[in-house]
Amino acid sequence: MHPRDIAEREPDKPAVVMTGSGAVVTYADLVRGANRAAHLFRSLALVAGDGIAFCLENHARYFELCWAAHNAGLYFTPISSRLKADEIAYILEDCGARVFVTSESVSAAVGDLTERIPRRCAPFMLDGARRGFDSYERAVAGQPDSPVDEAGQGTPMMYSSGTTGRPKGVKPPLPVERVDQLAPLAAKLRELYGFDASATYLSTAPLYHAAPLKFNLAVQACGGTSVVMQKFDPEQALSSIERYRVTHSQWVPTMFIRMLRLPEDGQRRHDLSSHRVAIHSAAPCPVEVKERMLEWWGPIIHEYYSGSESIGLCAITPEEWLRHKGSVGRPVRGALHIVGEDGREVPPGTTGLVYFESATPLRYHNDPDKTARAHNDCGWATMGDIGHVDRDGYLYLTDRRDYVIISGGVNIYPQECENLLETHPKVADVAIFGVPNEEFGEEVKAVVVAHDPASAGPGLERELIDFCRSRISTIKCPKSVDFVSELPREPTGKLLKKQLRDCYRAAASRPRSVISNIEEIEQ
Repeated sequence: MHPRDIAEREPDKPAVVMTGSGAVVTYADLVRGANRAAHLFRSLALVAGDGIAFCLENHARYFELCWAAHNAGLYFTPISSRLKADEIAYILEDCGARVFVTSESVSAAVGDLTERIPRRCAPFMLDGARRGFDSYERAVAGQPDSPVDEAGQGTPMMYSSGTTGRPKGVKPPLPVERVDQLAPLAAKLRELYGFDASATYLSTAPLYHAAPLKFNLAVQACGGTSVVMQKFDPEQALSSIERYRVTHSQWVPTMFIRMLRLPEDGQRRHDLSSHRVAIHSAAPCPVEVKERMLEWWGPIIHEYYSGSESIGLCAITPEEWLRHKGSVGRPVRGALHIVGEDGREVPPGTTGLVYFESATPLRYHNDPDKTARAHNDCGWATMGDIGHVDRDGYLYLTDRRDYVIISGGVNIYPQECENLLETHPKVADVAIFGVPNEEFGEEVKAVVVAHDPASAGPGLERELIDFCRSRISTIKCPKSVDFVSELPREPTGKLLKKQLRDCYRAAASRPRSVISNIEEIEQ
């Protein structure tokens, strides 16, 4: 299917609803807008295989650009609206974008970008036109709203968040399917989660991330309605399920935690009876958190594991999860392998690096060294996660390879302690990582946001350490706890742990300087 199929049958059906502004984009609007944008790209001499990029907030015309690129056979790169001008300029240059679209709302981030936009790249701005940008609305107004000549589907070219260095692009081959055919991922999502024309999908995260972008496009390809939050708020999310009669939704564990911390009347006052499928991913979810969500919402919570690299996909239903608590599922795309430090596949129950044997090639754009490091001698590829499988083939994630703490020669995986402390009633947010230790190389450090800032201090530090030691091995527990007002996170909830760790490595013996640096990261 394709949005134009729905536009022909139900032109006034909402394709996109923005919860904040209330703006509605019908399927007829979406198709006409995408066609005009595709003609604009053709008028600028873009051909199949070229690329565009956009840096936008969750905007009503976001998907117009995506479908325009899809229809014209172009790569499209969504750029985080949280990045600074030099970071945006780097991605524009690296991905080879021929068109760049931004908006008045994020113009502060791109304000001094104009001199660094590559000469081959035509810059446009929505909702206004600051110096150096042409008005996007004026540029598309005179274009025809008929389809362009179609040379096959375009596809997203996603970039990593850059938490371990410069962002890296993943440039897959262009799909071989016709423009009006479901791409393999959309077909798989339809199979797993029942996306169809009756679906009303609540999108809670920034659209520049891979999961919300691709899930929304899959919903629209099936004729459903995307309900898009401009910014996540726990009570507004529940209110949106009731107001729009949401059937499907997507979350990350941080969002679950924030909703569970609402007062009971805030949790219970909304009618969630339309809600059939809630999907979560992005980070391991503490078992206790998911148990409480299942008690509240019932057996509708599905989980999957994948990444921007799209080399594999694991999925687990709520019923399966209750039998394999803590698992992220079994592979539904790609063959799963767990590989030990000696490069050999390890048996069930043994921790190692997670690899996928996949028909989808993994290539980091302009980075052959990183591409080579992601593959082993068998040609399998990894996204850098550590985990194990049980005897039934269910995958359990332990941590990221980059965050393993080595203390006295022992590998410590901080995710376990992090998940534990997230359940403590006095903890609003937490990060666990390794800091230098003269005797053991590294030791475990906790950085915590206390629910009650007045409680932060030695007493709470001792309470939290004792809480951990009563539940997990002492070696996995923090040796000390620092308290901060906020931890640096992406809008999706992804913790910027490398930046935190780097602050401590730069000033390990001066905690007040470290905390000052953390507050600079937040800004």
